[in-house]
Amino acid sequence: MSNDRSTSAPGRESLAQDNTPADQVSHGRRKVVQSAAAGLAAVFAGNALAADPGAPGSQAADAAAPAAPAVPDANAALSDPRDLYPHPPFQDQQQAWPGLASRMTPRPDHGESSYRGSGLLAGRKALITGGDSGIGRAAAIAFAREGADVSIIYLPAEEPDAREVVALIRSAGRKALAIPGDLRDEAFCKQAIDRAANGMGGLDILVNNAGRQHSHDSILDISTEDFDWTLRTNLYGMFWITKAAIPHMPPGAAIINTSSVNAYNPSVNLLDYAMTKAAIANFTKSLAKQMISRGIRVNAVAPGPFWTPLQVSGGQTMKNLEKFGGDTPMGRPGQPAEIAPVYVALAMARASYVTGQVYGATGGEGPP
Repeated sequence: MSNDRSTSAPGRESLAQDNTPADQVSHGRRKVVQSAAAGLAAVFAGNALAADPGAPGSQAADAAAPAAPAVPDANAALSDPRDLYPHPPFQDQQQAWPGLASRMTPRPDHGESSYRGSGLLAGRKALITGGDSGIGRAAAIAFAREGADVSIIYLPAEEPDAREVVALIRSAGRKALAIPGDLRDEAFCKQAIDRAANGMGGLDILVNNAGRQHSHDSILDISTEDFDWTLRTNLYGMFWITKAAIPHMPPGAAIINTSSVNAYNPSVNLLDYAMTKAAIANFTKSLAKQMISRGIRVNAVAPGPFWTPLQVSGGQTMKNLEKFGGDTPMGRPGQPAEIAPVYVALAMARASYVTGQVYGATGGEGPP
């Protein structure tokens, strides 16, 4: 993921022209997606089939996008998921917070070269916090290639990663709005929502993904300042962004929050982080009951160990990083590209009966 924001001043914005009609989902595709379960299947199936050469998300459309890391062929009809991506041990590496995906070894796969869209989000307007790297970046790429305009919020220090995401969104023929700022500042959160809604001409998908994670061996090692930093990033920022977004969101809109497997199986060294992720799961379920009166669906995703800058910028000790993901049944950490289809499925209009749920992507470890 990406993550805490560290400036209260609004940043620059980048807009691309939107030349895609509001609704190009084929009649055949509508027939395929008949329910929430079928919706999930359609997303994964669509991602496994190459699009037409000139379509958004195709290789031709991606020509101007940044070079993606070399990854296994995740688009093969059948692939053993255990062998798709690197296994531990991983080399020692550490970055200053918040970290950059472009400096990780191996570099994460966000779907830059593997995700193929099929119009599932045509004409939609999405805002993703922490959209510059990690899971947020993978969701941004997938949303754009499914036909949505995308705004991202990120730290100014993450500008190099954010520029790559903007280029990838534009290469899919969609509008891209970049909003650097501080989610710990309520005024900024309100400004960011207004800028996103005005810049895209609406807002109907909100992904609260930004988060802070810092490893501490003991509660005695967590200062009040550090505790407050994590809570204001993971909880207050989500609360303020959501509260500001709801008046802009029409019936049929979707809110997706990023929780964690730590909400259910907390790591011994992530006390404050795990606490916030449990709160996010409950926030999601309660908010879903409130928002159905507005016709807005609210769900959450609970990732397991994913290879993102969060891990190399204080989220894991060097000892834990070396073996990161190795204790899952899959035997490796997830790559952001592998979870993006879950966000697409929860955002799509055909998942109309899906609300108040938490969906796991954990490589086989634990609930939900």
